[in-house]
Amino acid sequence: MEAEAEGGGGSSGLTRRRGCTCTKDDFLPEESFRSWSNYVNALKETPARLVDRVLTRSNEQGELEVKARSEHDMKKTLNWWDLMWFGMGAVIGAGIFVLTGLEARDEAGPAVVLSYVVSGTSALLSVFCYTEFAVEIPVAGGSFAYLRVELGDFVAFIAAGNILLEYVIGGAAVARSWTSYFATLCNHKPDDFRIQAHNLPDGYNQLDPISIGIIICVCILAVMSTKGSSRLNYIASVIHIIVIAFIIICGLINASVKNYTPFAPFGVRGVFKASAVLFFAYVGFDAVSTMAEETKNPGRDIPIGLVGSMVITTLIYCLLAVTLCLMTPYKSIDPDAPFSRAFETVGWYWAEYVVAAGALKGMTSVLLVGAVGQARYLTHIARTHMIPPWFAKVDPKTGTPINATVAMLAATAIIAFFTKLAILSDLLSISTLFIFMLVSVALLVRRYYVDGETSAANCNKLVVFIFLILASSGATSGYWAVNEDGWIGYCITVPLWVLSTAGLAFFVPQARKPKLWGVPLVPWLPSSSIAINVFLLGSIDKDSYIRFLIWTAMLLVYYFIFGLHASYDTAKAFEVKEKEETVYIMAEAGKDSSADKSSTEAAAGGIKSVID
Repeated sequence: MEAEAEGGGGSSGLTRRRGCTCTKDDFLPEESFRSWSNYVNALKETPARLVDRVLTRSNEQGELEVKARSEHDMKKTLNWWDLMWFGMGAVIGAGIFVLTGLEARDEAGPAVVLSYVVSGTSALLSVFCYTEFAVEIPVAGGSFAYLRVELGDFVAFIAAGNILLEYVIGGAAVARSWTSYFATLCNHKPDDFRIQAHNLPDGYNQLDPISIGIIICVCILAVMSTKGSSRLNYIASVIHIIVIAFIIICGLINASVKNYTPFAPFGVRGVFKASAVLFFAYVGFDAVSTMAEETKNPGRDIPIGLVGSMVITTLIYCLLAVTLCLMTPYKSIDPDAPFSRAFETVGWYWAEYVVAAGALKGMTSVLLVGAVGQARYLTHIARTHMIPPWFAKVDPKTGTPINATVAMLAATAIIAFFTKLAILSDLLSISTLFIFMLVSVALLVRRYYVDGETSAANCNKLVVFIFLILASSGATSGYWAVNEDGWIGYCITVPLWVLSTAGLAFFVPQARKPKLWGVPLVPWLPSSSIAINVFLLGSIDKDSYIRFLIWTAMLLVYYFIFGLHASYDTAKAFEVKEKEETVYIMAEAGKDSSADKSSTEAAAGGIKSVID
């Protein structure tokens, strides 16, 4: 039995074969890679192809149709209850259980609760933007699909690379944190279970074999069944919530108000610097949007699941942050396992094991949901042939993208084996804030621009106002980063942001209304999301930006050598197919019309002969 899907370029399609054999056509089936001469010709056309991909935008129907390239559909098994627990399972993990202690001790003090409010507000604004897209475009591609529809292929690819980096780094950070709490549970220090490699650079020399073991276990669960993963996540999350309630109640029993003095020892700058890093604690909710393709009723289930889980998560984070800093002085917080060690310092030695077990449950949920989400991102990106279409295949038995799941978790395991948490968390926050900012921009474009309907004058005004919103947000962030005590710059940049957003609201009419569910207060809410995400980017250290730029440069090299030509061929083949189908439909309609005309003429002739 064969299952065919549109390939791209000169490929006649993907044929599912028995076994796990692979051929060149599984990875490079496009016309540009049929021969060396074809490839050389494609490279010569790189500038023209790049312009085409920069200017070309996908459409909602196109994103829905590329699902066929996976050979089999994903199963629609999820409802809002599943999505809410997936959301909490994806988010409540290493961020709160590890980074809270690190940032409270080194950056914010007890005011770390305000850092969670800031980063939680930013995340919630982004959730609204994601939700509208997920409802309107219910495919597995998440933000990649949304950006491809509104900002074009090239921007979507850059975002896609950072999305994948976000998931790999996030999973690696959680896996290493898993080892730290496992060590606490076994009454050991975290480094006791890591191998010291003295010849490797600092930050990459503590090898973590346990992290690889937990990633392998999660991989097996993720490829078996999405609904099965949902049930396991639900059970683990319930246990996790019980443990969190235990921490808050028992922690407050041992609270001391004097530990809350001084409240903000590092000042306002410390609060915002911590919030940029603690944004890591909210990473994961976007994975839920990738499950829209498997949701029974996206218009109802996605808004409830996404927004509900984020509100509950932010409340839990703030309560946990307050509890930790009331239990122990911020200078004494343990950076590796802060909550477990906090109970140890107040004499509740048995409680540290309960907390460690609960943290392990939570981090296992984060890894599982992350594995499910990141595989669906990779699947949809592969459907466009920006990366080899082999990663887009969905297994007919499990209904899950096995190839994509294994590939992503293998990369996660390699990073987790070598890299310290501090390095991972800063780099992760840059990628995430950058992507969330792009999604907010894409939502503004979606609401105010429709191809063929928006006038040139309104289009130009839209471009100018979005540019001013980005520029004023960037200027505010830059001024914050370089000037610790000044305030005059904010008197220019903040009013400019307000006027730019107001100009968009009053001088550019909205071109599109959401069909099922829409973000409220447009353009103010997405513009605020842009401003706060860009502002938080100004609080991240220089070394993280260097790593971010290196990764982006590597993405561009790959894109110009492979991704550009593969996606160009696929898009053009799809356009040819669409035209052929249109011609065929018009021809069939013409035949029907001719037949109706002949029948009418024959009937008229018959009536005339009867009358005669």
